[in-house]
Amino acid sequence: MPGSIVLCVCGGGSGAHALAGLATQKGVEVRILTLFEDEAKKWNRVLQKEELTVVINENNRPPREVTSKPKMVTKDPEEAIPESDVIIFTVPASVHEIYFKAIAEHVGKRTLIVGLPGQAGFEFQCRDLLGEKASLISMMSFESLPWECRVKEFGKRVEIFGTKMYLSGSLIRGKSVTKPPLMTLQKFLGFQPILRQSKHFLETIIMSYSFVHPVIFYGKWKDWDGKAVAEAPLFYHGIDEATAELLQKCSDECTAVASAILEAAPTKANMSDVKDIHHWYMENYKNEIAETGDLFHSITTNKAYEGLTHPMTESSGGMKPDFNTRYLTEDIPMGMVVFRGLADVLGVPVPITDMIIEWGQEKMGKEYLVGGKLNGKDIEFTRCPQKYGFSTLDAILTGEKST
Repeated sequence: MPGSIVLCVCGGGSGAHALAGLATQKGVEVRILTLFEDEAKKWNRVLQKEELTVVINENNRPPREVTSKPKMVTKDPEEAIPESDVIIFTVPASVHEIYFKAIAEHVGKRTLIVGLPGQAGFEFQCRDLLGEKASLISMMSFESLPWECRVKEFGKRVEIFGTKMYLSGSLIRGKSVTKPPLMTLQKFLGFQPILRQSKHFLETIIMSYSFVHPVIFYGKWKDWDGKAVAEAPLFYHGIDEATAELLQKCSDECTAVASAILEAAPTKANMSDVKDIHHWYMENYKNEIAETGDLFHSITTNKAYEGLTHPMTESSGGMKPDFNTRYLTEDIPMGMVVFRGLADVLGVPVPITDMIIEWGQEKMGKEYLVGGKLNGKDIEFTRCPQKYGFSTLDAILTGEKST
């Protein structure tokens, strides 16, 4: 159905470049909305002379290139949003609020709004900031980007290094009729990843696995002596077995919360797709992992992670870990704290999650968890359900704030 879908891609990073290039090449009208600095102006200057090229690396095949030209790049929501059938956020969760506020008055009632990834709490924030429109539009939230990708030349060239086999996303269908959500999104991406709809949106919150980056950061730097190091250590491929064990324990806590939800609301919240993290790696990176025997080797032999290093800052004498990386500043308040809020509602203890949050908040100079309770001064900057007035499981499921 070339020309029949209008897609607005929110963002100007690697994911926005890849999505815009792939969808435009498939005959979709693509508009790009980027609100930051002069990205729109810079991108438009490039597109006046060049097309956007997506370089796709596929397993055991030579790289191939897809070239196309999006219809519009703008920083004005009034230009980009009206008549858009689908709006996809490819920006970090920490700036979703800025985009929601910018687009709210222009969103049509038949629109599909997608977080790619949405990360934990996407639905809570959408409901809060769109108000009455939230009951009309449909919303989807995916667990991650479909690819590992990097911009090579802004506005001109982006490279996809690895594509996931499968990608799961939740759907809350609004009252107004929309195009088939999953089929529409699959058209944008092509044959891979194969998109799956989770049984319930709480599954996606749990399976965002927002603990992965913070745990790996903790495992590497918890005993750091403060001295600069000569070079940035490998991130995923540099983990030790103790870190892999912590990742497994966090996964076990996720499974425990999912079981508690199912027990409390067996007919309202199907949690049957919640997977152990090792199972998740095996399924999503089946063709990339050399040794699949355990979680440690599934991460350290994953070819999609080759060469990826810890975020660092330059320092006299070498490099130091960057504790302001999004691996902490986004994944903790927009991920782990949201999960912690869900666990709190269910009354499920999550001691390893607590330990990682407490370590991370100290490194960032933030305060979310105090004395085992989510009452720190920075809780307002998170997306935990309690912030939006959802303090019971029934309120979380219905979207009606607790009284």
